[in-house]
Amino acid sequence: MASSMKSLFSDHSRYVESFRRFLNNSTEHQCMQQFMDEKLPGIIARIGDTKSEIKILSIGGGAGEIDLHILSKVQAQYPGVSINTEVVEPSAEQISKYKELVAKTSNLENIKFTWHKETSSEYQNRMMEKKELQKWDFIHMIQMLYYVKDIPGTLKFFHSLLATGAKILITLVSGTSGWDKLWKKYGSHLPRDDLCQCVTSSDLMQMLDKLGIKYECYDLLSTMDISDCFIDGNENGDLLWDFLTETWYFSTTAPPDLKAEIMKDLQEPEFSVKKEGRVLFNNSLSFIVAEA
Repeated sequence: MASSMKSLFSDHSRYVESFRRFLNNSTEHQCMQQFMDEKLPGIIARIGDTKSEIKILSIGGGAGEIDLHILSKVQAQYPGVSINTEVVEPSAEQISKYKELVAKTSNLENIKFTWHKETSSEYQNRMMEKKELQKWDFIHMIQMLYYVKDIPGTLKFFHSLLATGAKILITLVSGTSGWDKLWKKYGSHLPRDDLCQCVTSSDLMQMLDKLGIKYECYDLLSTMDISDCFIDGNENGDLLWDFLTETWYFSTTAPPDLKAEIMKDLQEPEFSVKKEGRVLFNNSLSFIVAEA
């Protein structure tokens, strides 16, 4: 690995911008919304039965767009029932955006929000110090397990917080996605960071099997348009390169032979499809639902 290559996470604003470009160039959020619209109503159909209040825990709630989509489905299933939602999110910036979104969204009268600026492990430690653990009717962990050090321990802990009939929803990149191939083949050549783990739904299902937790997995196709990555000096392409490789200014700091090899691979069918002259990276997502 070239000494000039460093982790993208060492520069927060560059990471945030590359993540924004990823969302703009991918069907990530559309794919999640499709799942929420088509599958989620059936999954949450019984979580609030006979309850005067539904308790929902969001781990890594981000800026809240997906959270509010989930909450709208719970409201539709249980009209008028009080919902108590707690959000665990380590970024103050994201919490601030989440609060702004809540302030300008209508029909949230029956929902009480509480935000905790902490990581999932900080939340876990804080809860463990209490004598009695709060139980939840629905817990969701959307695209956040990459940032957890002890994934099996985290799964076991949050699963233990489920009330009777409750469910936990976990979203991760699919084991069939291009990410899986990219990480396996090039992970050792790229700067690794303690902050982020290369984990896919295949890894997660093995962990759940070992823990003896029952689950169902739904895979949905999502793509990321990486065509700009093949245009030299293209700003959007450079930021997408950073996101793909989790490397700060990958385009200019990577050894040319490594960049050429990844560039060639990214156009292969196991990584991407070519459609109408565009290169669409396989960003498929898995939605894993475990029950109490």
